[in-house]
Amino acid sequence: MRKKTFAAAALLAAASLTLSACGSGADSDKPVTMVSEDTAQQAATVLDKPFEKPDLVLTDTQGKKYDLREQTAGRPTLVYFGYTHCPDVCPLTMNNIAVAKKQLSQAEQDKLRVVFVSTDPERDTPAALGKWIKGIDPQIVGLTGDFDTVQAGARTLGISIDPPTKDKNGKIVSTHGTQVVAFSPKSDAGYVLYGEDATVDDYTEDLPKLVKGENP
Repeated sequence: MRKKTFAAAALLAAASLTLSACGSGADSDKPVTMVSEDTAQQAATVLDKPFEKPDLVLTDTQGKKYDLREQTAGRPTLVYFGYTHCPDVCPLTMNNIAVAKKQLSQAEQDKLRVVFVSTDPERDTPAALGKWIKGIDPQIVGLTGDFDTVQAGARTLGISIDPPTKDKNGKIVSTHGTQVVAFSPKSDAGYVLYGEDATVDDYTEDLPKLVKGENP
């Protein structure tokens, strides 16, 4: 597995400098995990100081309150911030994880929580989010809610999110960090990050270890 150990503080510092706009096509846009020249070659970034799980209480696709810490306590959890209208990075990332997840045993799949938090809550209603997720993997937990709450939660993980805006063509885009954060079932801490370059093979290789709370 391609990996690199990196301090959480460094990633937090980089968060204010780097963002990725889904579908922007801008070569200069990079996910916030790109903190050094060679990081782009690393699928997994193992943190020496893990992130605390965000204290997020949002709404799931059934319109019910979902407390992230409470609902995922003691479970291996992958968290990603994105939006359903994203034309590239978001659906690719979720599909890569979904395909890899199917390689796990049923017991391992039942333990794993994959959480998708919307960065475009105005359009990503519970119903819209649920329909989108159903086409990828019905077991994915979709969450939406107040933008400021989502933005604050993402920031604790070093993920920067800007309010959705219109591009020059009039399309609404959400500019956000594109890393996936893996939380350990042993400590509930976010100890591994994946950038948008992580492939199905990367996740397929790593998920069995992440489910056990081990380093990839």
